[in-house]
This record gives sequence, C-alpha cells and structure tokens, in this order.
Amino acid sequence: MSEKPIRVAVVGVGEFGKNHVRVWRELEGAELAGIVDTNAEQARKIAEEFGTRVIPGLDALAAERVQAVSLAVPTKEHANIGCRLLDAGVDVLVEKPIAASLDEADRLIASAERGGGILQAGHVERFNPAVAAAQKIVSRPMFFEVHRLGIFTPRSLDIDVVYDVMIHDLDILLSLVNAPVVDLKAVGIPVITDKVDIAHARIEFSTGTVANVTASRVSTERVRKMRFFQEHEYISLDFARQDALRIRVQPGSPQPGIGFEKLPATPEEPLRAELRAFLESVRTRKPPVVDGAAGRRALALADRVMAGILEHARRVQLGAFSPQEVR
Repeated sequence: MSEKPIRVAVVGVGEFGKNHVRVWRELEGAELAGIVDTNAEQARKIAEEFGTRVIPGLDALAAERVQAVSLAVPTKEHANIGCRLLDAGVDVLVEKPIAASLDEADRLIASAERGGGILQAGHVERFNPAVAAAQKIVSRPMFFEVHRLGIFTPRSLDIDVVYDVMIHDLDILLSLVNAPVVDLKAVGIPVITDKVDIAHARIEFSTGTVANVTASRVSTERVRKMRFFQEHEYISLDFARQDALRIRVQPGSPQPGIGFEKLPATPEEPLRAELRAFLESVRTRKPPVVDGAAGRRALALADRVMAGILEHARRVQLGAFSPQEVR
C-alpha cells in the first residue's frame, strides 16, 4: 500500500516560486494543495498555468491540511513568514539566502527546533549531480577556482550578488572543505544596480585550502564552473552540464600518463532533487542535508565577503557606491 502524499504549498510565486510550483506538481509523493502570493493577479496567472488553486493567505493553509511549504518570498520576509509557518507546525524549505541577517536566521532555526519542524535552506546547487559526484572523491582539496557568471536579468535586485549568486558556491565550499575560514579578502562594485553586481573573494581555510571565488550578474555569457586541486589530481565541475571530470596521474609506468575520468553522475534537475530530499525529510523526520545551520554558515560567510568588499571600498576610496547603502 502506497504512502499518503504529503500536501505542499508554495508561498511566493515569482521567478523562483514558479519553478517550485512546476516541480511540485510532477513530484511523486507530493500533492500540491495550492499557492499563496500577495499579488492576486500573479497568483491567479500561475494557478491557471499549472492547474492549481490560489490559497487566500497563510491562515488558510491549516484548513487546506498543508504539511510543508516552499517559501520563495523576498529575503527580508523569510524570517517572519518562515517562523510563522514553523510555529504553526508546517515544515519549510526557504529559498537562499536563509534570511536577511544572522539574527533572523537564528530565529528560524529556533522556531524549527522548538516545534520539531523541518527547516531546509534552498541551496539548490548542493543537489547538482556534479557536486554529488565530487563529494564522493574529495579528500584534501588545497585550491579552488570558482566562476559563477550570469547575464543581467531584472530579478533579485533587492540583494547584492554575493547573497544572490556567490552564496551557492560559498555553501558548496563549506561542505567540501569543512574547516574554519582564517583569512578573507574581497572586492566588489555596483555596475548596473545600486547593489554590488560583481564580486571576487579570496578565502583561506584553517586547512591551508585557498579558494578564489568570482560572481557576476552583469556578464556577457553564462558560466558556472568550479575547479579544485588535491594531491596528484584536478577535478573540474560544470554546473550547467551537470558533470565532473577527474584528471590525475596514472602510476605504474616509466613515464606516468595523464588519465581523464568522467565521474559517475545521473543527470537531474537540481531543483527536483532538492524538493525530493525535502519531501523525504518531511516524511521521515530526518534532518535535511542542507539544514538551517548550513544555511546560516553560508550566510555568515557571505556577510564576511560583504564586509571585505566594504573594507576594500573604504581603503581605496571607491566612489561607485556608499558603503552604508549596500545590503
């Protein structure tokens, strides 16, 4: 006998929320109860497009027997709405960044712990098949080179590129290195918006690992790649292609050759894998892979990158923006 589907809803159906609606409708083991959005016209449009219902507000979720929610509202609303849902006994997957501040992240984590709720941070790239493949062979990475470049689009302009784009790679770095950051230098500037649109950080961990991370939302091409080196080998990840290549010396011959190995990876939309993992946590009550603490760690490191950007701007007297206006 099959298990009863988990009733889910999507709160916030903008660009990100729309994708959650699409995947939830198709995901086995889930039943999409409906969507919530303060923009009535947007809600109606998305409901019609995906054949679901508009739920009039958060208070109506209980009557709809909603057990879990994808929360895709603006970052500044994550803590207030997330805590309200968790306190009502609804499990929450909150889009990244987990909150607008560490204090607000702590509020979300405390709400989940208080009620025994599931809180998952929406770091979707952790579920990219390329990352899953690399996690199986990572040993002692010593150097990372990361580029996440995107063409400008009029979305998520309420936050700096560090919190919108770079935070994906900060989360992945923290999961692969699993060590404290001991040094960080960063630079970033606004280009099109009044927020930081392009940023670079050099991060050193207590293990001696160094990472160079670049993020941009004003590039002429879309690049999402991570390369890292560990003893006698080099691993290249392409997030767009969802693959990982391992390059290493082949021992046992007078002149060691170079071996190329494509790491085993099953192609899948990362969002689908992320929502399926969330659904499994809701069903089994096992902690999420990317829990509230992981979301908080990524946010804390993003804050350090922003602090480095502001320190650099002050030091060089960069007139492109006023530090107090950023974030």
